[in-house]
Amino acid sequence: MSTPLRLGTRGSALAMAQSGQIADALTAATGRPVELVEVVTAGDRSSAPVHRLGVGVFVSALRDALVARTIDLAVHSYKDLPTAAAAGLHIAAVPPRQDPRDALVARDGRTLTELPAGATVGTGALRRIAQLHALGMQLEVTPIRGNVDTRLARVLGPEADLDAVVLARAGLARLGRADVITETLDPMLMLPAPAQGALAVECRIDDPDLVELLAVLDHAPSRAAVTAERALLATLEAGCSAPVAAYAELAEGDAGDEIYLRGAVISPDGTRELRLSRTGTPADAAEIGKALAAELLDLGADSILGQEGHTGPGTQQFGSTE
Repeated sequence: MSTPLRLGTRGSALAMAQSGQIADALTAATGRPVELVEVVTAGDRSSAPVHRLGVGVFVSALRDALVARTIDLAVHSYKDLPTAAAAGLHIAAVPPRQDPRDALVARDGRTLTELPAGATVGTGALRRIAQLHALGMQLEVTPIRGNVDTRLARVLGPEADLDAVVLARAGLARLGRADVITETLDPMLMLPAPAQGALAVECRIDDPDLVELLAVLDHAPSRAAVTAERALLATLEAGCSAPVAAYAELAEGDAGDEIYLRGAVISPDGTRELRLSRTGTPADAAEIGKALAAELLDLGADSILGQEGHTGPGTQQFGSTE
């Protein structure tokens, strides 16, 4: 029996579920046993609002463990990763992406349009807060923290104090809680965060055997979509509080597969927003993202981003999938 690979993961129910699924897939594909190693991150220890926690709070401890060789690989929610590459580390696989859309969980089975004016809606992401405000529905939007169960309890629990919450659909699906979703939100209403629904399997670049082993988990269409979205984000140099959204879809075109990328920058109060789209080939995924970001900047995206701080390339932190 081969020595088990040590897979580093956060200890939340969602992180453990995600990592367990990757461990099972890797063992099934290669026969190599995998053991989970819990790593506590700064984000797990803090109760501050997600968008104020700083860069890489759900990531840095896992990466430190990789560098220290106390784990062999790590699984991240891809949207938690700063856009700047980490020295000595490599994203060896982007497994098939879960549905990247956002989901509404509301009392009495309501959809978003059925919520009355003044309804209280909780979410942890400024991107969602900004887009909810932009709908002009006079909702009371409240920043919230906590794992999936904690957030759901704010709506469904015996001491519920909110009318609805908005979470990533992927996280609910991975936990087997998709049944509580009252509406999966159309990207025309709520454009997802860059890389939402995708996982990143990371290892040390000086371990070529493991890099090759993990490649079996890589899903080229998911990697291309995420590459386009994160190239847009990196080119915008979005700060940790910037409401930036992006969603790339792959579809069959006349000359083969095409990427259709939508991007948006929205002011936190929802009064200003820019939305554009661009198409191209999967091979040009990064260039599509960069070009769309350049168009957004030409239209004044930097002035919207500047309302919440603009901290330089690779420094965004969207918070965990939860």
